[in-house]
Amino acid sequence: MAETIQKESAAILEIRGLQKAFGENTVLRDISLDVEPGNVVSIIGPSGSGKSTLLRCATFLETADGGDILYDGQYAVRGGVYAPKADLARFRTRYGLVFQSFNLFPHYSVMRNVSEAPILHGQNKDEAQEYARSLLKKMGLEGKENAYPFQLSGGQQQRVAIARALAMKPEILFFDEPTSALDPELTGEVLKVIRQLAEEKMTMVVVTHEMPFAKAVSNRVIFMDGGVIVEQGDPISVFDHPKEERTKQFLSVFER
Repeated sequence: MAETIQKESAAILEIRGLQKAFGENTVLRDISLDVEPGNVVSIIGPSGSGKSTLLRCATFLETADGGDILYDGQYAVRGGVYAPKADLARFRTRYGLVFQSFNLFPHYSVMRNVSEAPILHGQNKDEAQEYARSLLKKMGLEGKENAYPFQLSGGQQQRVAIARALAMKPEILFFDEPTSALDPELTGEVLKVIRQLAEEKMTMVVVTHEMPFAKAVSNRVIFMDGGVIVEQGDPISVFDHPKEERTKQFLSVFER
């Protein structure tokens, strides 16, 4: 069984001293952060700063070289050593992940894309599909249940991907640059959905280049560069009163 620690924090996710390198290229250097229930944490920074790798390590798509990852006070990774596969499988049910490239199954209908995982995890098919319909309605996709991904716009595909991530009723949602593959009009569709989830107090970690969005919806903003957290704080502090020169340089190219 996964080891539990006693802690004062009620964080859903805790990362301590996370390290990751690809060969000689160190991508993450001693990253630590907490994500509290109901909070939205936005991670910003230039390309290549380690943002996506951080999310991929937090969701076990990449193997961390060192550090700790805890979900609800239980170690998934401790000192770079991973919990047994059965425990990792259980941890994976606690989060949903939305990719920048949608990653829908092209040969599955919208309904099957959303309902497949709950059914595979033992949920009654009718119940899974009923919940999938409610999620699709919430995403503004009512009537698209029988469509296939190629028949949808990019914004619609991303909203299906969000519904799929929500179908397992996760405690926390991770978004890896969810609008980077979309044009501005379709970007607005997706950001509207994420804003709605934030209003409903869905716990989220969002890697994004959308600065006004990050400022508007986040409880905390983390600025990364060169594999380290350069600065973090509430949106007003980071965007309007950054302390670090590197943060100021990065934000200077955006209208604030």
